[in-house]
Parts: sequence; structure tokens; C-alpha cells
Amino acid sequence: MRRRRYIAAAALCTATLLTLTACGGGGTSAAGDDGSPKTVPNTRGEGKTLTVWVMDGDYTDATVKAINDQFEQATGAKVDVQIQQWESITTKISTALSTSGTPDVLDLGNTQVPGFAANGGLLDLTPYAADLKQGRTWLAGLEEPATVDKALYAVPGFAGARAVIYNKKTWAAAGVTAAPTTYAELTAALDKVKAANPAADFSPFYLPGQYWYAGMQFIWDAGGDIASNDGGTWKGGFSSSAGQKGLNDFKTFQNTYSSKASQAIDTITPDQNQVFADGKTATILSTAGSLGLIQKANPKIKPEDLGTFPLPGVSGKAQPVMLGGSDWGIATKSDTPELALQWVKIAASPTVQDKNVFGNDGWIPNSTQGIEAAQPSLNEQQKGFFTAALTSKATPAAAQWPTLEGDKSINQVFSNVVSGAKSSADAAKEFDDHLDSTLAGGK
Repeated sequence: MRRRRYIAAAALCTATLLTLTACGGGGTSAAGDDGSPKTVPNTRGEGKTLTVWVMDGDYTDATVKAINDQFEQATGAKVDVQIQQWESITTKISTALSTSGTPDVLDLGNTQVPGFAANGGLLDLTPYAADLKQGRTWLAGLEEPATVDKALYAVPGFAGARAVIYNKKTWAAAGVTAAPTTYAELTAALDKVKAANPAADFSPFYLPGQYWYAGMQFIWDAGGDIASNDGGTWKGGFSSSAGQKGLNDFKTFQNTYSSKASQAIDTITPDQNQVFADGKTATILSTAGSLGLIQKANPKIKPEDLGTFPLPGVSGKAQPVMLGGSDWGIATKSDTPELALQWVKIAASPTVQDKNVFGNDGWIPNSTQGIEAAQPSLNEQQKGFFTAALTSKATPAAAQWPTLEGDKSINQVFSNVVSGAKSSADAAKEFDDHLDSTLAGGK
């Protein structure tokens, strides 16, 4: 279920979001006045019930109960938790946000937030941002997509990150016994693994050309970005000098360490976890869910055989990663927005994040301080993912962004470059032009 959440967090159908236009052109401020910083009110709610939608598989019952217990004690109100299934969830949320009787608080994928916010479905939480953070620094990959036109529309709940997963036995047989911390150490290690495994169908680091999540790590590492918003207009960034460097860094790495057959495909066909389990590669970039899937596909691979580490960048730092995860949004049409604010503040609190979101559920908490607090309790495999999440980025906070994921145009940029089908300049210009027209108007 958690693997499904990670995938779903990065994909929604833009068309269904258009049903929200009846709500207005943008989210409504909870402050209702000049938008100056405010503290979440301590409102009593005896006789009232807050409705909270939680996606199946996101939070354990123990975590939801911990939030509800604190909320009910503080407010006197009750909570009606309604577990939502993934099938047709975007349509269901869109409809619910545009009608009366809407749920008050919703568990949303982090990249879903811009669409619902831009169409008026979510409350503007900007006046309460500082109080909701409670002294912590939220992970950029959760906060950035929740921030539309400099206004905050959702509160980070948890994250999932990508890190390098490697077969420690295969690496050790090649003479590499320690995880690399720099790009030079990484390439030196992969060169040894490559030399020790000369089979034509073996990849030291299996990295499909269409794997745009991985490709973006190279772009970000080079100082580039998918796009920037200049005065309300989105402009593609792949044609910039930094974007070009990142594309070519990705091409060099992919061409050197992955198979030629992988240049034009994605991670699904064939499944990169199966490629790893079959011994056709010793290294992949993936989420924590792959650890279990690899072992299920090949029970001979034991937990202690698998290691993880953040992917080192050419820049000399760990590459920024794209986070999947969950944000809490409050419906504009909520009948009890002040109670909803209190519930969300508790859900994002250091206590709940440290003891429950991490402690019960095993998710990466929503802040850098939460990750640091978790360090003593992490096992060797978890550390790679938690450390990677400290440096994160996000897709553009634009309602139409899912169109670019849906039409696979961003996949093709990287595939065209690594396969040599197009030059990096031509591939970048084609995508930037497509992005500019798709995200026209900053919406």
C-alpha cells in the first residue's frame, strides 16, 4: 500500500480538477483580513465533529488515534476519520471540495496540492505558516509543492525518498567494501564492479533512460531546475546552461554504467527490482519499498546483503531528491476551519512526527529536525533514504503540471538525450517549449 501511495503522490488527473472552478480562482485565506502572521486559535468545539479523510495505507491506526486523542482533549470536539481507497480518488476529492458537506481535512499527495489550491478547493494557510511549523524546517520537497504563488495551502505530513540500493556481496567481491560518499568514489567503485562482472547483460548501475526522477537529480545537482516562475509565467529550465550540464552529466553516467538496452525504457518494463533480484545489476536508484520487493523476488538475497546511500553528485554534495509523500489540506468549504487548523497543527507537531509518523509508521518525518531526531533509531538501510531526504526538490507548483507527467514528455527528454536520438539542446528546447505552453499563465 505504501508503494502505491508513493506512486499516486506524483500523479493525478488534471481534468478532474477543473470541477473545482465553482469554488473560485484561488484558495481562501483562513485569516480573512490582511494576511499578517497569526497563531492557530485554541477553539473549543463541544458538540461538533471534524471529518478527516485519510488515504488507505498512509498512517497507522495508532498514529491517527494519537492525533485524535490530543485534538479531542484540547477542543472537546469529536473526529470522524474516513479511510479513502485509491480507486478514482482524485475525482472523489474534486467533487467533495466543490460541494457542501465537504470533509474538513484531507490527506493529499504532495504534488496534488497545486491543482486543488489553484482551483479554490483548499484554504490559504499562509498566515498560520510559522505557527504550524512549530520551530522546525519542513522538507523542501513537501513544502514547495504546497506553496502556490507564495501562499501555503497544505501542511507536510510525511515523506518517502529515493536512494542508491546496492548488493553488498557483489560490490565486496569486486573489492568495494564501503559505501561511497563522493562522485569520484562512486565511479571508482562502479568501475571495479564493472570489471569484475564483464557479462554483456550486466549493468554496474541499472539506470533506465526514461527514469526522469533520477535524471532530475543530475539537473538539480548541476544547479538547474524543471522550470521557474517569473511574474506568474512558467519558463522551462532545461535549456539553461545548468540544465544542459545536468542532462549531459546524466548521459555520461547512464551510458557508462547502465546497459544500452536501458536507454529508451522506463523502470517498469522490465521491473528494475527484478533486474536486481536476477543478478543483472548490482545497483539501482529507488525507494525503500524496493528492498522488500527485491528480497521477495529472490529470497536468497538477505536484508544484510543490501546497502543504501544517497547518490553523490558531481557538485561534491549529495544530489537533491524528489520526495513523494503526504500533505494535510483544509477544505475551503469546511464548516469548522479553526478546528481543522488545530487538528493539522497536532498532526504536524514534533511529538506526533517523531513518536508516531516515524516511530509507529516508519515514514520519513516532515522536517530536517525530525530526520535528525530519528538518526539514533535508524537501521543501516533506512539511513540512506533518511539522509537523502535532507536535500530535496519538487516539481513546479502549477495546476497543469500533471499533464507533463501524464504525456511522458519529461521521460522522453532524458531518454532522447542518453540514447543520442536528439542533442541535449534540441531535446531541452522541445520540452521547454511544451512546458511553457502547458503551464501558460502560471496556473
